[in-house]
This record gives sequence, C-alpha cells and structure tokens, in this order.
Amino acid sequence: MSTPDTDTWTFFEGDWHSGNVRLMGPRTHGAWLGSTVFDGARAFEGVTPDLELHLARVNRSAEALGLKPKVSVEQWDGLVRDGLARFPHDAELYIRPMYWAESGFAGGVRFDPETTNWCLSIYVAPMPLPTGVRATLSPFRRPSIEMAPVDAKAGCLYPNGARALTEALSRGFGNCLMCDGLGNIAEFANANAFFARDGIVYTPVPNGTFLAGITRARVIALLRAEGVAVVEKTLLYDDFLQADEVFTAGNFAKVAPVIGLDDARFEPGPIFRLARKLYWEFAHR
Repeated sequence: MSTPDTDTWTFFEGDWHSGNVRLMGPRTHGAWLGSTVFDGARAFEGVTPDLELHLARVNRSAEALGLKPKVSVEQWDGLVRDGLARFPHDAELYIRPMYWAESGFAGGVRFDPETTNWCLSIYVAPMPLPTGVRATLSPFRRPSIEMAPVDAKAGCLYPNGARALTEALSRGFGNCLMCDGLGNIAEFANANAFFARDGIVYTPVPNGTFLAGITRARVIALLRAEGVAVVEKTLLYDDFLQADEVFTAGNFAKVAPVIGLDDARFEPGPIFRLARKLYWEFAHR
C-alpha cells in the first residue's frame, strides 16, 4: 500500500526523492510566470502504452515554448523504467516529465532558455472507471496559436480549462465542451472529443486551437484499422447533440463515455466500447 511518502517519486537534480518534493522558489520563472511544459504518460496493469511518444512530445513542447530540452528520449525512458521499479508491477501511475525556466532577463517576463531545469515525477493515480460524465457547453473558449502556445503541452494553458470545468461544475456538470474563437468545437476541457452517428465517428479537425493528443491519434488509427470510418472535420455543438453516442480520448482516462450533453442523454454505445476494447488490446500487445 502506498503512503504519502511512497505514492510519489520524483527524479530531480541527480537523485530520486519521495513525496511532494519542492522544486521551485518564489523567483523561479516557471512558478512565477508560467514557463513550464510537461507531458503525461500512463502505467497500468503492467503496461505503458505509447510511452516513447509522450517522452518525445515533452521535448517538442519545450522547443515550442523556447526552452532547451536537456534530456534525450532515451534518457527519459531509462529514468521512467528506474522509477517504475519503485512501485508494484500493476500499479496505476501517472508519469510526468517536466521542463521549466529558472530565470528571466531584465524584469523577468522573458525567460532565459539556458536556465532550463527539469524533473520526472511518477505517482499513484488510479484509472477512472468508465461510468460516464454529463457535460455542457462552456462559455469559455480555446485560444489560437496567435494568442497562446497551443502547439505545446504548456502549463499556462491549463488554468483556462480549469475555469471552464469549475464553471460547468457550478451548473451541475462534470465536464464541458469548449469552442475555438470562431465557435467551432475544439475539445472537452480535459480531453479530446469524439461522437458517433450512424456508425461513423467524428472528431474536430486539428486547427491550431487544441492539442491533438497521442491517445486521440491512437484511437483514430485503431478504429480505422478495424474498418470504422473516422472523419476529422469542423463541428458545431449541435452536431454533438444529435449524436448516437459521445466519448472522450485522453491520456488520463484513455477512452471514456459521455452520458449527457445538457438535456441530451446518451448510453455508452458500441463504438465507445469497441474503441476502449481496441485500446486495451493495443496497450497489452
């Protein structure tokens, strides 16, 4: 059984530390002005699906934000394997590599990429049960690449999703769909969005306002390989309301059903069940 001191292990400055180790001070640029990027992979049932893709993406995110990726994918992978050995083989874990800037130039707003620091944190995070969530349409929108670093998995993007989830929760919903600046659906506040109608799967086409996730791409490929048509296109909220079933794809919960959008109700349907089954089979191959 994990304890507060053993449910989290973080590699930082050359060694592993247990518990919620402190990484940043009040003058650290990443803590003060948000120059952080991260990625999130999963370990569950003894598998780590698409781990290498997540480790490669954190380096791309660092470059997109202007940080210096100081750890190779091979080094990240070795550290992950070392960290996983500190937990039971079948533990349900979140694997989070991070980069951030320590210092800024003259006044602090512009960070110095030469001061890039990093860590790897692995911690217990149970896989959510696929019981389904009711969602709504958020009044908050996703920014475009001209407004924010949406081509990176950057920490500064997540307060926008957090306020959208908080607003949805205040109205009795567990999640929400978010639009882009033109009013087209981008994604759920914490996962990529899918729906099925008449046996065809639809998902918003990547348009520079949301991160088209690794799990999203994997689900699309698995469904297409099974002969299911998956269409990436510009979609409106009404398209989702008229669906036969709605589901999400994301690293934390992998594939999860949506059982309601405002007054519309859905059942976890055959396409969702197929997508989840195919993903679990892939993960264990």
